[in-house]
Amino acid sequence: MVDVFDEVEEQLRSERYQSLAMKSLPWLGALAAVAVIGVGGYWGWTSYQTDQANKASESYQTALETAQKQGPDKAFGQFKAVADGGANGYKALALLQMGDIRLDQNKTQEAVGYFDAAAKASPSPVLGDLARLKSAFALMDTASYKDIESRLTPLAGEKSPYRVYAREAMAFAKLQAGDVAGARADFVILANSLDTTTSEAVRQRAQAAMQMIDSGSAKELGAAVKAAAALPPTPPLSQLAPAMPQQPAASNAQ
Repeated sequence: MVDVFDEVEEQLRSERYQSLAMKSLPWLGALAAVAVIGVGGYWGWTSYQTDQANKASESYQTALETAQKQGPDKAFGQFKAVADGGANGYKALALLQMGDIRLDQNKTQEAVGYFDAAAKASPSPVLGDLARLKSAFALMDTASYKDIESRLTPLAGEKSPYRVYAREAMAFAKLQAGDVAGARADFVILANSLDTTTSEAVRQRAQAAMQMIDSGSAKELGAAVKAAAALPPTPPLSQLAPAMPQQPAASNAQ
């Protein structure tokens, strides 16, 4: 008799499992579908991003060629088209170029706006910090020392790729603000810097500024400040973001 009850109980348990399984099948199927859609969506989005980056790369290169052959002004619209796209690396590069064009046209505030936008759009600190540095240099003649200092201080840290240029700009900003002693102290450090990123050109400019200060010459101050704006060129695309396709070194964004 016990065996009979056990057999009946086992049959009922089996039927309950089958019923539960049948009820679960739609949910399991839905979960599987979601997983498949998720994987497909990820690869689709990745493919879309790659396609967008490739198109932006081609458009950016075309704009560079136009700038070289017909002049930067003719290429402004092409750079803007790249900047309006979704590939952040090329967007930042295009905004940098647009800022340079406007700066050459003496439209400083508009140039600063493009540089600041490039800094926000940049996927790489190398490119982003260059945009911030350009923005600070563009404002050197018109902004207050406090404003220039707030822009340059984050770029002067030990880990910043443009720390030497930022420190040089800070020294010139002090000089313009009338802090001659502070500026000279900064130039002494730059002239004797052992930092491997300090170029000979930076050392020479620092020495020239010290001589100007020591001679009491003030009339050359404006020229000296402008001479300091010898910013490094925009780095090759291969240094900016691993996902960006490599191509020849980007144009000098001066």
